[in-house]
Amino acid sequence: MVLQVLVASLLAGMSVSCPDSLCVMFWNLENFFDAKDGGGGSSDRAFSAKGERHWTARRYRTKCDAVAKTIIWTGDRTGRAPDIVAVAEVENRKVLADLTRDTPLRKLDYAVVHYESPDRRGIDVGLLYRKSVFRLARSVPLHISGVVTRDILLVSLVHQAGDTLHLLVNHHPSKFGGGATAWRREAAVARLRAACDSLWHAGGKSIILTGDFNDTPENPLFGALTDPPGEPDRISFVNLALPLSRRGQGSIRFQGKWELIDMFFVSPPLASRSRMEILSPPFLLVWDNVHPGYKPHRTYSGPRYIGGVSDHLPVLLHLALW
Repeated sequence: MVLQVLVASLLAGMSVSCPDSLCVMFWNLENFFDAKDGGGGSSDRAFSAKGERHWTARRYRTKCDAVAKTIIWTGDRTGRAPDIVAVAEVENRKVLADLTRDTPLRKLDYAVVHYESPDRRGIDVGLLYRKSVFRLARSVPLHISGVVTRDILLVSLVHQAGDTLHLLVNHHPSKFGGGATAWRREAAVARLRAACDSLWHAGGKSIILTGDFNDTPENPLFGALTDPPGEPDRISFVNLALPLSRRGQGSIRFQGKWELIDMFFVSPPLASRSRMEILSPPFLLVWDNVHPGYKPHRTYSGPRYIGGVSDHLPVLLHLALW
């Protein structure tokens, strides 16, 4: 009932709220699988009713509703539903279609962009956009050479005012395995850098990079994006997560410490009009009995279902219009 009230309130105010701005959300949704074993590998089997995670249709619908609730809560808080919602760790297009069709989000005209990627866990990135705000110009998955991982998703959206916004959605290889895995994230950043250079030289000036980068903003790795070597006309992105991280804010909590690995980078024409925040609605948090303080309420703790949504908090970009 509360969710329906939030939707009604949001719809009532959409026509007059924040006409001069956009909101872009990113959220790692922690193993957001549908409840069917589609033969997609060990993770697909595990996240099914008969699998070791006992991922039932009811648990799946509960997570869909919780994700929708968070998106609607964000819109109620900011005065507008997020115009773009980029996500990581979704199994397939069906998950995003169910989210936009079978929850109260169906009233908010979201369209889905998704491609299957070669990731061994069977998880991908994806994107939702408001059809009343944008028209899809193109979308393409960008493969990372030499690494079996999630593709980078490039989406170009034409705003109703006529300007084009280019978004690159990332979920870089994890640190599982220690320092020996650093080369994988370096390869992902190099692929991202090359895509950005192509966009910039083709005249694309409004570029947003977002996602789970599996490293904190202070890592020198990101100098390839913010301080690129070589030709002086290469684009230098602004990492909006860096000042938040320096203040101790984060989107995940590891051993009692907040870390910020979910980020937004923006191109210079957007920098002065952009602001990033970490969203922390109380229903996404739970008390940490090991390291006192609150932490994201995740869906599973090891193999045990605990009923939360994700081990990451969502992050939001506020962007003043052109």
